[in-house]
Amino acid sequence: MSERPSRRGFASRPADPEHWIKASDAPPRDSDAGGFTARLTIDVTPDLRGRIKIAAFRRGVTVADMLRDLLAREFPPATEGDPS
Repeated sequence: MSERPSRRGFASRPADPEHWIKASDAPPRDSDAGGFTARLTIDVTPDLRGRIKIAAFRRGVTVADMLRDLLAREFPPATEGDPS
């Protein structure tokens, strides 16, 4: 039987934690503009997921767009002098 090739690079973590986060010089994505995006995964209960989906449907928007708008309102861009 032949030996399977090594796939070390496929799921290996970089040695430097700073490289775990991919950054871009592109401006952040607005709901109307394309550009760089980053995926965010959270765990919610099935009940909460259902309520979110129903709210989005009633508003005539996608869940992703509704949650992006909510997060943008809750976490506006930092202004000069704000602590990081």
